[in-house]
Amino acid sequence: MPQPTNNGIPPFHSDEFEPSNPEDAYFHIIPVPWETSVSYGGGTANGPAAILRASTQLEAYLNGSTPGDAGIYTAPFVDCDEDAEGTLDRIQESITRSLKLSRFPITLGGEHSISLAPIRALKSLGVDFGVVQFDAHADLRDSYQGNPFSHACVMKRVRDLGVPIFQVGVRSLCVEEVETREAASISFLDAKEIASSGLPETLLPASFPQNIYLSFDVDGLDPSIMPSTGTPEPGGLDWYTAIEGIEKAIHGRTVVGADVVELAPSESHHASDFTASKLVYTIMDLVLRNG
Repeated sequence: MPQPTNNGIPPFHSDEFEPSNPEDAYFHIIPVPWETSVSYGGGTANGPAAILRASTQLEAYLNGSTPGDAGIYTAPFVDCDEDAEGTLDRIQESITRSLKLSRFPITLGGEHSISLAPIRALKSLGVDFGVVQFDAHADLRDSYQGNPFSHACVMKRVRDLGVPIFQVGVRSLCVEEVETREAASISFLDAKEIASSGLPETLLPASFPQNIYLSFDVDGLDPSIMPSTGTPEPGGLDWYTAIEGIEKAIHGRTVVGADVVELAPSESHHASDFTASKLVYTIMDLVLRNG
């Protein structure tokens, strides 16, 4: 039976895998129930708990192996009661503990703003890396509704750190974001091009960093398979295209961390919780296979 933690919420996939301690687990799951800047539908604060609960329904066997055998540690939920900078600091501290143990952190959101913290953690440790972002939105506004730490601004904050970005599946931008893409030389493969031509054999530019941080906003998936998200956009990625995109992005490179964000669970769409949870487990599988 799952071993309860975090006020009775089970650790990730603890129905099949005995939860490991931090030193022995390769994968560290960091739940971050942060929601302060949602601009349409709400509920992302409940995303991490929904992913953890749904994970107990996953099969251990995936694509010929059992990724959970590498060990999974589920950290305590990050306290998100501080202001934006305070919360980001707390997330960064949790991620840094995992990185200093040479473990692989997967942060569960919560809104997309949380991605800034693990990226800051990697940057502060001197890691040279680029971010591959799966998303319906570019998230490149300098400020949104007066908030520079809005979910709509997270990739602008990342770019301000000097970290390269490659965007996959975007299909909603404002003029400011189009201009920022050009000014900051941000590479991308938007959803419309994927729909018309498919994924190229080589996804990332040859000049992109060897180390990859993967940020997956679940609204990058089409609403037909991921309705439970705050800002759904038609024309998104189907499941197998998304997984193929991850495979091609990380092929021949080293993945140094990941996040899955923006699940806003709904009682009427529990399939979305399972989809997000399986995405997390599939990322584990792809990381191990790529290693």
